[in-house]
Amino acid sequence: MWEEPRVGRLAAWGNALLAGLVSPDDAVTGAVDDDAAHRVVGVPGESGPVGLTLALGRLRALGAVGLRIALPAPGHPLGLSGPPAFNEAALVAGEAVVVVGPALGLVPEVSEVGPPGDVLTEVVWRVFEVRQGPPADVPSLGEAERELGQALRDATEALTLLDVAGSGPVAEAALAAYRARMERGRQVLAPGYPPRAMRVLELADRVAALVGIAEVSEPVGAVSAAEIARRDALLRPVERAARRARVASYNAYAEDLERQRAE
Repeated sequence: MWEEPRVGRLAAWGNALLAGLVSPDDAVTGAVDDDAAHRVVGVPGESGPVGLTLALGRLRALGAVGLRIALPAPGHPLGLSGPPAFNEAALVAGEAVVVVGPALGLVPEVSEVGPPGDVLTEVVWRVFEVRQGPPADVPSLGEAERELGQALRDATEALTLLDVAGSGPVAEAALAAYRARMERGRQVLAPGYPPRAMRVLELADRVAALVGIAEVSEPVGAVSAAEIARRDALLRPVERAARRARVASYNAYAEDLERQRAE
């Protein structure tokens, strides 16, 4: 649950490319990461699928100056502004990219091919028309940071109260994987982002990790269905706060850009 969203990688490295801070090759490498291949379908002026390098270049030629992300969930259209076709596709995927400039958005379709142990992940980004307008429920970085601080306290209290943190082999494996990823020191965001955005995203990942570990834990003291339901109810707003903070972090570049243009 706390893995870096693909839309986050595409937006962060796409923004670095649009700002002239990285080369096209570096931007595509950062966006693709461990996936086997990314293709884009529906790019204006292109009749078939194209690679990310060409797609990003075409978007820049169309007037793209930045990229935002959306991380919607049922009942929470976080980062979306319509129309229904785009919102529905984004909700199914759980994520989307919105282009600042031309009224376009991209939604990923992820597929895995190959035998067990040698699985390759391929991504097709589908381009949609989007409605220009304020994205739904996206906080400022300051708001997100304050909300996350409270969410982290709530998550810790909830897990302690319900005696689920770190319980069970599945939770232990999840916690070990999270710690290993942190020790590898993966790069957070991409060149051009303010330090506060990186700090908020790191905290959001930490909060999301706690929630994810709790969701796969076997309760020790809380064994009834009612108590498990209570755990889920306590964690739901914490997960929501982490998603809001992630969107605010990845969108910080576009927010700063729009403030500069308004001055």
